[in-house]
Amino acid sequence: MTIAARVRRVGATTLRTLALCALLVSVSGAQPADDAQRFLFDDAEEAAPTLLELAKGQALDIALFAAFAALVMVGFFRKSVRLRLVTLVASVLYLGFYKSQLLSVVNVFGTLSELLSLTNVGTFAGGLPPLAYSLGWYAFAIFSAVTTVLWGRIYCGRVCAFGALTQLIDAVVPARWRVTVPAALERRASYIKYGILAAAVGYYLATREIAFYRYIEPFWMFTREGTALLWTMLGVLLVASVFVRNLYCRFLCPLGAALGLLSTLTVFKIKRWSECSQCQLCEKTCEWGAIRKRKIILAECVRCDDCERLYDDKERCPHWLLEIKRKARAVVATTGAIR
Repeated sequence: MTIAARVRRVGATTLRTLALCALLVSVSGAQPADDAQRFLFDDAEEAAPTLLELAKGQALDIALFAAFAALVMVGFFRKSVRLRLVTLVASVLYLGFYKSQLLSVVNVFGTLSELLSLTNVGTFAGGLPPLAYSLGWYAFAIFSAVTTVLWGRIYCGRVCAFGALTQLIDAVVPARWRVTVPAALERRASYIKYGILAAAVGYYLATREIAFYRYIEPFWMFTREGTALLWTMLGVLLVASVFVRNLYCRFLCPLGAALGLLSTLTVFKIKRWSECSQCQLCEKTCEWGAIRKRKIILAECVRCDDCERLYDDKERCPHWLLEIKRKARAVVATTGAIR
């Protein structure tokens, strides 16, 4: 690909990302007509607070998220196992139990409704929170969307509190307990989450109801508000996750499916060596089933760093071993030519 083509591609992707971010902001920024009229006639003498004033009132919330986002990106760029574990713990404690703030398929409903010009539908009011009182949440949503377009499903790999919890469980579970899912079954099972997403969107468009989301997303657990049936379903899911690595994220999460579709726009892909077309080392190492027939599947990759650390390992990656042999042959050839 030429430099000009790459520039055009990055520019087009950036415009799409900005359009998505503008949409997220515009959805909650729009106010129903009757509310707007009340502001004009009932509260004329009191001016609405400015965005700066709102930001000052939410400064702590915004600062905490900025610190967490910085931790996420530093760990991502440094490819540090320790920082990634710290990020997962921070995600569970901060986004999970402290904020109870995760992206949800409900947010997909809200965005989809705006795209389809389905306005004044009260049942999806919770899909996207009011901008004036949720600046931290919108920073969180925009960060998640932008990083997905630029690098892939970073959100799924280290930001989502539920995904972080299951990854931490996986880190302490003995390897002998795990069940290896056959590759053929794994490929087919990875499509289940797309079916769940399609069914959820279809049901929402037909009924305008969103209460069912708790039966397909376990994120409510951080609010500790669930029925006996929901807690039972959650318990079964967590026990199953002990034996099948990242079960929900890989096969069942509708939000992961939506972000997977968005990640097909990824600008900065994982580097690949020419030898990767033959070597299967990373494919066998990948814990997410995101490398198939030596090809990285963008929609499944969560940028967990495992294969990228392997690429840089000069003692394990065949690329570097072959490079040593090439250099040795070059030295021998040069020495022979001089003689």
